Amino acid sequence: MSIVNRSVVAVAYDGLCMFEFGVATELFGLARPELDVEWYDFEVVGVDGGPIRTIGGVALHAKVGLDRIEDAGTIVLPGWRDPSEAPPSELIDALLVAHARGARIFSICSGVFVIAATGLLDGCPATTHWRYVDQLQRDYPEIDVRPGILYVDNGSVLTSAGSAAGIDLGLHLIRRDYSPEIANQVARRLVVPAHRAGGQAQFIETPVAYDEDVSISRTLDWALERLNEPLSVQAMARHAQMSERTFVRRFADAVSMTPHRWLTTNRVRLARDLLETTPFSVELVAERSGLGSAANLRHHFQRELQTTPTRYRQTFAV
Repeated sequence: MSIVNRSVVAVAYDGLCMFEFGVATELFGLARPELDVEWYDFEVVGVDGGPIRTIGGVALHAKVGLDRIEDAGTIVLPGWRDPSEAPPSELIDALLVAHARGARIFSICSGVFVIAATGLLDGCPATTHWRYVDQLQRDYPEIDVRPGILYVDNGSVLTSAGSAAGIDLGLHLIRRDYSPEIANQVARRLVVPAHRAGGQAQFIETPVAYDEDVSISRTLDWALERLNEPLSVQAMARHAQMSERTFVRRFADAVSMTPHRWLTTNRVRLARDLLETTPFSVELVAERSGLGSAANLRHHFQRELQTTPTRYRQTFAV
């Protein structure tokens, strides 16, 4: 276990989104005696004073105020009520003091706008929900905004994309603080993958304004059923009834990656599923997932997941 300060505080404010707040509470505030480790000490910090009015009409009362941030090891910002609204100066000052002392700051979704207002992300990579990417880049041009990924870990400042990506980042932090095995157990209790591959491009709404986009969608479904076959870009373009050049362009517009990259990502995902749920040999997993050989499978696992197929199975097999 590498964590030194187990104190985690979640910042609550008027207009709080209960889902993001619930993610923070579930990850860090739920007692986990089955893990047989000293779990986080979790508290809720109130920003506005008095009852906190949440989205949905629920009122919360935080027992402690911003002064508690001073002693926290990790500060969670579960979204922000309006990316165009400047956070209170008292909150910004408290975050800067805590960060200078060594605290980690963790944002979910639009919570990145609070960190951005501190200046702590200047010159650093960060992410947020795809709806807010353009605004974050426009309002804070010093930040290296990464729109296509689920989370960014800068060591002491961590940002996640949409609400559910807060779970991904939280599991990542638990893995960092405790171990992959502990993170895996928490993920199982949540009934979510311990490590989700890919980025948020798959969730971005792409307006279907042309028949070609419908063809891309159908071709994606068609290809997903044939990942173990030697698919080529030419074959996919032929299925979509487009020229190869038009297909590549439309494909990039729809899913924000090349067809080859998309195929590899989904084949790795299929290989992970097979390793988790079947007794197949590494060689057979490589064949069934369309990655061909065990050597190719190991290459892509090392590049995508920084591990080997065997080690992945030992950690995540059901």
